[in-house]
Amino acid sequence: MSTTDTAARAEAVLADHRASIDRLDAILVYTLAERFKHTQEVGVLKAEHALPPSDPAREDRQIARLEQLSRDAGLDPDFARKFLGFVIEEVIRHHRKHQS
Repeated sequence: MSTTDTAARAEAVLADHRASIDRLDAILVYTLAERFKHTQEVGVLKAEHALPPSDPAREDRQIARLEQLSRDAGLDPDFARKFLGFVIEEVIRHHRKHQS
């Protein structure tokens, strides 16, 4: 097999991986958008009932849950914890805006 054939096959495999990554990125974006639609509604509900914008006990449970899901999926739990922490910070920021 020639170097050209090997490189062409590698390019085809690379294109397939990139197409999958692009589809998964779209899924992530739309999933996050759906999640934030729900958290926006939660923020409105909390504001209407004078509830605090954050719930540390729930956040702790969610982080533990996500860490376990990460381990089950073969994803680094530390990465998952950081990612969820970022999402939670954004949600709390939105909830505070609703209370203003």
